Amino acid sequence: MNIKVVRGNPTAEELAAALAVVRARAAAEASVPPGATRKRDTWSDPSRIASHRLPQPGPTSWARTYWPG
Repeated sequence: MNIKVVRGNPTAEELAAALAVVRARAAAEASVPPGATRKRDTWSDPSRIASHRLPQPGPTSWARTYWPG
């Protein structure tokens, strides 16, 4: 694994902390057995957003605006 600092000048402690996080994340991913699927959080599920239809433009779309009338 190669890590390169592209911007900034981190101290040795900051670099060590960042590498510890990256290594912990890599170890967590490596501990998952092959073929196992992780359950997605519902807030990040794209189908949650697409579950209801958005208003479509058309001849009466002006009546669906949110301007006080």
